[in-house]
Amino acid sequence: MNEFSLIARSINDFFSKPMLKIAFIPLLVVIILMYVIFFMAADFGFSALQDVIAAAQNGDEIIVDDNAPIFFICFVYLAVFFSKYAITSWLVGFLFYTVGSIFIMMFSVFLTLIIVGFLTPLILKILHKKHYSHLEFYDRSTISGALYMLIKSILIMFGLFILLIPVYFIPILNIIAFNIPFYYLFHKLLNYDVSSTIMSKEDYLIINDKNTTSFRLRTLFLYFVSMIPFITLFSAVFYIIYIGNAYFKALERFKGVKSSKENIDMIKNETLIK
Repeated sequence: MNEFSLIARSINDFFSKPMLKIAFIPLLVVIILMYVIFFMAADFGFSALQDVIAAAQNGDEIIVDDNAPIFFICFVYLAVFFSKYAITSWLVGFLFYTVGSIFIMMFSVFLTLIIVGFLTPLILKILHKKHYSHLEFYDRSTISGALYMLIKSILIMFGLFILLIPVYFIPILNIIAFNIPFYYLFHKLLNYDVSSTIMSKEDYLIINDKNTTSFRLRTLFLYFVSMIPFITLFSAVFYIIYIGNAYFKALERFKGVKSSKENIDMIKNETLIK
């Protein structure tokens, strides 16, 4: 199977009913919950702010705790100042809800990515049942192993940031250098997440040694895809499907096992030759 066929299979797998549920249901649930919490907090905050504005209009002194963060103190006084006038009051409310909505959307995507990470075994089991039931499914993933890989990769990422500091001052090259540590973390975590769920460590070491370049090119392609605005909303599931298909096909070649479809095609060809 060439790379285009692998991508086509992954796209078809992604648009299947089970995968679309995994991609969108967690996102929708998280967004709804986050927006409910946000609007409840905003309503409470604006109610409290209205009391402060009313006190200021009556000539009462506004007292803010000196131990409060400086940004909170500035926000209170600016909000009181702008809320005295109808136009600026409307503008403050509009900016608050607009910026807050964008932040909630971004934070919801982040939480969804974490949830999808926990659903990796489910995604790969669906792939295994659909295409690769003739292969052994070997799940060796553990929480301790994942935490170790995460901490190790983050430390190396920070090390790369420090090592590449001189390059940050060179135009054009600084863009590439700035993305190298992030790509390293993306590559390591995605490969570990998928490979540790479907094969033994021994098989992974052999397959990775023979296919290092191809898997790096695949994760580099996915890293560029992730930089497209809003694509991250649903792309995490596709990443797992694509790399999962790639590892299953590599394992298939390594084990010398053919899928049932390939066996049927081979039998048909042999029959035609005879």
